[in-house]
Amino acid sequence: MNVLNEGSSSKGKLELLQVSELGMDADAILADLTHYYSRMLGRRTLRTDTPYLYKALVHATRDRLMERWNRTNITLERSNARRAHYLSMEFLMGRLLGNAMFSLGSEDASSEALASLGVDISSIIEAEHDAGLGNGGLGRLAACFLDSCASLGLPVVGYGIRYRYGMFHQRISNGRQVEEPDPWLRDGFPWEIERLEFAQIVRFGGRVSHLPDEHGRPRHEWIDTRDVLAIPYDVPIAGFRNGVVNTLRLWSSAATDEFDLTEFNAGGYAEAMAAKNEAENISMVLYPNTATQSGHELRLRQQYFLASASLQDIIADWLRRNDGQLEKFGDKNRFQLNDTHPAIAVPELMRLLIDVHGMPWGEAWATTQSCMAYTNHTLLPEALESWPVEMLERLLPRLMEIIYEINARFLDEVSMHWPGDNRRIRRMSLIEEGPAPRVRMAYLAIVGSFSVNGVAALHSRLLTGGLFRDFAELWPGKFNNKTNGVTQRRWLAACNRDLSALITEHIGDGWISDLEQLAGLRAHADDDGFRHRWRAAKQCSKDRLADRIKSATGIEVDSRMLFDVQVKRIHEYKRQLLNVLHVIHLYDRIRRGDGDELLPRMVLIGGKAAPGYAMAKSIIQCICHVAEVINADPAVRGRLQLVFYPDYNVTAMEAICPAADVSEQISTAGKEASGTGNMKFMMNGAVTIGTMDGANVEIREAVGDDQFFLFGLNVEEIPAVRASYDPAAIIEADPDLERVIELLKSGHFNRREPGILDPVIAALHDPNEPWMTVADFRSFVDAQQRLEKAYRDRDGWTRMSILNTAASGRFSTDRTMREYNNDIWGLEPIGPL
Repeated sequence: MNVLNEGSSSKGKLELLQVSELGMDADAILADLTHYYSRMLGRRTLRTDTPYLYKALVHATRDRLMERWNRTNITLERSNARRAHYLSMEFLMGRLLGNAMFSLGSEDASSEALASLGVDISSIIEAEHDAGLGNGGLGRLAACFLDSCASLGLPVVGYGIRYRYGMFHQRISNGRQVEEPDPWLRDGFPWEIERLEFAQIVRFGGRVSHLPDEHGRPRHEWIDTRDVLAIPYDVPIAGFRNGVVNTLRLWSSAATDEFDLTEFNAGGYAEAMAAKNEAENISMVLYPNTATQSGHELRLRQQYFLASASLQDIIADWLRRNDGQLEKFGDKNRFQLNDTHPAIAVPELMRLLIDVHGMPWGEAWATTQSCMAYTNHTLLPEALESWPVEMLERLLPRLMEIIYEINARFLDEVSMHWPGDNRRIRRMSLIEEGPAPRVRMAYLAIVGSFSVNGVAALHSRLLTGGLFRDFAELWPGKFNNKTNGVTQRRWLAACNRDLSALITEHIGDGWISDLEQLAGLRAHADDDGFRHRWRAAKQCSKDRLADRIKSATGIEVDSRMLFDVQVKRIHEYKRQLLNVLHVIHLYDRIRRGDGDELLPRMVLIGGKAAPGYAMAKSIIQCICHVAEVINADPAVRGRLQLVFYPDYNVTAMEAICPAADVSEQISTAGKEASGTGNMKFMMNGAVTIGTMDGANVEIREAVGDDQFFLFGLNVEEIPAVRASYDPAAIIEADPDLERVIELLKSGHFNRREPGILDPVIAALHDPNEPWMTVADFRSFVDAQQRLEKAYRDRDGWTRMSILNTAASGRFSTDRTMREYNNDIWGLEPIGPL
């Protein structure tokens, strides 16, 4: 094969190297694996209890990816086609080895190679740590997007931060969440390649000098800065058997100078290392706790670090390939801002174009607006980031100047559109006035972008009709919807092998690349033999999950129970608390002798609470204390279990979603932007109980009303209920709910820790509580009763499960990425290569 060699000339001369192709058979993989194991890693004896065999297999696999990676880059170099750059603070990748082998088609050969050594490949895959690069749905979505872009041959590069420690490891101690560092890089990350030659300098602090240049034009120079080195590490992202391998570039922060040797020799050891530590803190931890001023400031540093390093890198690469000219830069590049975190990229691109490359303001602004696109992921106003003007002036003084100018010109446009409407001008200003003015980052992203999209039909409608209504009225053509999805390759084909094999046997394997082909399963939904095998595949997944639960918690669960699952970030709007209230209701019924007709049920809840989110941590305590009592009560043994799954992550979800019978998607209507767990569960045949929120609306539309258990207030009904919301009156009027609340108040679930559940009880009685938990309780219980009745009809339930999978075709990120490309990016696909 040919490989481009980057020469040292000013134009980046490219020379071709000839490299022979690597074999994809078991013998070739075995030869490379043993080479790396013995010669690179220095191992003399075969052991599976160390990471070395895993690393050897990764290197053998990565070599094969590297061939395709080089071919992809050669193709892009020669075409100079438009590219997209996906900026995200999170990429929740999960384990990469199994996914890479699946995409390459090398699984069977690698398994055979290891088997010849007496090693089961599954033990090697299990040795890999989840990459600690994300928290929840936002990061997992970004990872799915990269998978689909590569599989569709779209030239898209992901840009993120190489966090030394991930979100955190979650340990449960006496019902409390305990956060521990996630040292996921401790044993190395053999997938990455350090690219020191592309390191960038990122500036902080200092001041701005305003002096005219030799032609008398204003010149802005950002000086006296504290600089940080951004070092890129590249990770290959393989397309599904199409020869395309895209890049995820992750930035690691380092000091421009290792340390002050003079200070060190004088005995000031801490002072000597201060600059180094300050620089390295930027990429130390994902989402530092913003409860403190220093944590708040570090979060801003992280966001600017990502934006500045990425934009500098992209511009430098463009100039190398285009004779130092920026003329077509805006046309040939697209930047997708994954939520508000990278919004600082808007003024940073302006700074680079104006201050560094001498572009006039008008041209720079036209370029910026032509290539920036913003995806919003939240309907919660408090989740829309804003930064104190004082902090921006101190940390990023030149960018704050640019933001002031953007805002002034923008408000001139608003004033021309709505003359004299000062209230609207104040509402739309990028600067929120007050005693401590703040920059509204979402507004900055909207103004600086040519496209703004929501991530589900309902979400997009609520954005343009509510949160961003003023902007939608000013620029109606700028707003659009791109409903999220998930990649079926990881979330069905790879993680649910039993079901995947059954599906492929009956409709072929085309669904792996075209998920709409799952619609062919509808023809088999009434086939008794097919339903029997479908149930058997589900039972195998439930057996495996039961084993995993025991390993993670020590709790033995009966896999013949109904598996009722809610796993996601812990947040009040996601209403894990409503789920617990229902569990207590079932417990109360059984204890009172009113539960003879109830189905045996295991309720599984998992997720992490942000370290500074006290109520979310109280909800975890409530779940764990209720679970401890229920699981120890002989009166309900074999009939009801509640399990909190600790340290929930991608690998856990790969075992959970194939095993779920019921998918709990019970957020308050109008609060969840989209959700993607709902899609993973649906794809694997779980039946949804949920509200009309986020992508639930489209899931219900796709599968049909009869295959979805709907409950709760909708977005149109909530305002009227909230106006006179009286939780205490609702509790008093519902005997079932009243008994549940009394059990909580009595201390039945926390006798050894009186008062520990008081925050939860108080929240349920709060008339200003915006989550409508008490208001939706009765509707939720009624829907659960309908669900139980349906589950008793074994064939009917299996048919429902099959139809859910059959209807999941539209929820592939392949469809999502095609829509992004058709409507926003306009990229020319490459491949197969």
